[in-house]
Amino acid sequence: MDVILLERVAKLGQMGDIVAVKDGYARNFLLPQGKALRANEANKAKFDADKAQLEARNLETKKEAEALGERLDGQQFVVIRSASDSGALYGSVTTRDIAETATAEGFSVDKKQVVLNGAVKDLGLHTVTIVLHPEVSVSIEINVARSKEEAELQASGKSIQELAAEEEAAAESEIAELFDEVGAAAGDEDEE
Repeated sequence: MDVILLERVAKLGQMGDIVAVKDGYARNFLLPQGKALRANEANKAKFDADKAQLEARNLETKKEAEALGERLDGQQFVVIRSASDSGALYGSVTTRDIAETATAEGFSVDKKQVVLNGAVKDLGLHTVTIVLHPEVSVSIEINVARSKEEAELQASGKSIQELAAEEEAAAESEIAELFDEVGAAAGDEDEE
């Protein structure tokens, strides 16, 4: 199906381009969301008449997105989740969770704007892309941790595995000291 794009669509084209897309993509995504019109003579005439208005609206929304993008770019958000000792989450962090966290911090982000490269299923720092406008995207960092204290440690550069290794080493040295003390006390009793 041929459609006229009413805005820039990634990997498809710019505003005003007439492109051939699969029928399902056009019917289920482009047309209902107002991103395109069917390419027929009546719609071509309508697009030509509305082109200046569409370009002005696009420019205005792009400026708003750039202003928000400047404030949002590089921000770090903390998401608290339950996880195993090895750092694997019980579940995952979704686009909705990220959008809600950013909105709670005062940024207007919709879950449709969040782009995850893969599922976030472990503790640590994760980079996430936010598409604010077809021509404006920014990166934020999600700090997934079990507590606020753990999030602060991760933000300083330590990983969960390093922290677990340090705790285990400290516990082993404590146990070794206890055995040394017990051994020394037993040696004192033998001398008596």
